[in-house]
Amino acid sequence: MNTIKPFEKISSQFQISRESAKYFLGRVQKSFKTEKPTHKLIMEFIDAQGLEFLLTPYEIAALMNESGVWAYPLITEPPIIVDDEDIP
Repeated sequence: MNTIKPFEKISSQFQISRESAKYFLGRVQKSFKTEKPTHKLIMEFIDAQGLEFLLTPYEIAALMNESGVWAYPLITEPPIIVDDEDIP
């Protein structure tokens, strides 16, 4: 039986590379201070949300935390990177 790995499913569902999907799952995990959710749990949560586009890793972690799926403390939200062109 050939099972599809969570990063493979994210890769195909959101049309990103497998490496980017692995990185994304790792960043969701690193958004939590202590206990880290499994890749499988993260993928199941994303599937249950019915997302049409991929949110940031921290946004996924925050949603998991708020909904009680993974009720462990989060790190502080990373700063938003702004290009010089975006500054008026």
